[in-house]
Amino acid sequence: MMKKRVLAMAVAASSVAFTGMAQAEVKIGFLGGFTGGIESLTPPIFDGAQLAAQQINEQGGVLDGEDIVMPTGDTTCSDASAASNAADRMVNTENVTAIVGALCTGATVAAANNAAVPGGVTMVSPASTAPAVSDIDDNDLVFRTVPSDAFQGRMLAKLLMDKGIEEVAVTYVNNDYGSGLAEAFTTAFEENGGTVAANLPHEDNRADYRAELGQLSSTGVPNLVVLAYADTSGQTVMRQAYEGGMFTQYIGADGMVGDSLVEAIGADVLEGMIATRPGSPDLPGTEIFNEAAKAADVDPSAVFAAQAYDAAFLLGLAIEQNGNAEREGLSEALRSVASAPGEVILPGEWEKAKELIAAGTEINYEGASGTHEFDEKGDVPGVVVEMTVEDGSFVSKGFVNADEEESESSEGDAE
Repeated sequence: MMKKRVLAMAVAASSVAFTGMAQAEVKIGFLGGFTGGIESLTPPIFDGAQLAAQQINEQGGVLDGEDIVMPTGDTTCSDASAASNAADRMVNTENVTAIVGALCTGATVAAANNAAVPGGVTMVSPASTAPAVSDIDDNDLVFRTVPSDAFQGRMLAKLLMDKGIEEVAVTYVNNDYGSGLAEAFTTAFEENGGTVAANLPHEDNRADYRAELGQLSSTGVPNLVVLAYADTSGQTVMRQAYEGGMFTQYIGADGMVGDSLVEAIGADVLEGMIATRPGSPDLPGTEIFNEAAKAADVDPSAVFAAQAYDAAFLLGLAIEQNGNAEREGLSEALRSVASAPGEVILPGEWEKAKELIAAGTEINYEGASGTHEFDEKGDVPGVVVEMTVEDGSFVSKGFVNADEEESESSEGDAE
């Protein structure tokens, strides 16, 4: 089973080839939070990236038949030193050509600033959503296949107002992800006429948040928005809120969308919880990915799995377009294969792409999680999905639809 291989590889941080007799290897590293705040979310994200590498290798590999291998590094999500060390190993010991990751925003910022950018290594994050990623001084080396939280925050605000939830208390993990998302959400919520009765940061990885919860519950508002991580502070905050009988409606965003959260706190407690997460638009590539993922025992609905697949497949295409496994020129090649004009390449169409590139034909990848027309900051537009807890697990309720003005504005933020 692929998921068992994922965990073994993450622990060993080893390089694994997907075909046995390759003449050479091209390394694309993967930086993820295999421990820490998103440890339950990371394996299926890695599954998505591995699926792309597996398809490439099964269809002839890159360049002259080299296999893509994917060494892994654990950032722990929240430890900048761990992220920097993992990235340094990727860049200077593993000698990767490129990196999928990191996942948590702070890890991506640390990895980029301390290793990838100095080493000239292109990074594509499938999960770092905070606006801070756009501000990295990156020499055009840091990209992402997921939209900025400047958009997700507005869509969460719109969703709650549409549901008649007009008063909230907010707590957010005190890092780039939490603060950026909280700012985007609270600004939009108040602009739409909502009331943020309290808005408190909290530190991750603490055992007790009752003091913060006391301040939040003193407002008398029954709706608690928690912008944090399902496996660390977010879980503890919600559990202690329930134990204290403080709130009746729980609300979260992508970092909280994991069934491990429901299992830890209780399905009855979280039944009806509302959340948002970046999703995949209804495009041909989405269904192709879904079918291929299911066949490979990968959960296509897992948070950021499709975005990770696209990140890895795009980097494979960029290496092929660049004509070598060197780092120089890769980001320019990435922009080329991801953007119109060009013949459309869908997920899994590696052989077709390889032939077109060899013939000098421009290509345009339209992926599992949407089109990826990178702007000057390496950002993309996207869509946001409404999630809710039903019968013990998170289920999708469809897209949160922006009105025309908001849609245009969100594209501007992504640019």
